[in-house]
Amino acid sequence: MSLDRVFRAIADPTRREILRHLRRQSLTAGDIADRFTLSKPSISHHLAQLREADLVFTERVGTSIRYHLNLSVFEELLTDLVELWKGGGRDTPVED
Repeated sequence: MSLDRVFRAIADPTRREILRHLRRQSLTAGDIADRFTLSKPSISHHLAQLREADLVFTERVGTSIRYHLNLSVFEELLTDLVELWKGGGRDTPVED
């Protein structure tokens, strides 16, 4: 997991709203697009950003692709944030 990629993905309000919808249930791209006034290519771009950050994963069901929230990445993110809050973390250099 790249923290930079995750933070970049969740910085956008549309992507955060997509994540909120996926928190309730898995959805197809069409189901997600129906919940927004954005164009389908724009929704597709947002979904690609969320996939690149590993915040969502896909599953083919028949002819549809369902999007699911990747909870393990959120767990990792929370762990990293707690470590940063404490003043440590995986990316913090160790001082001699």
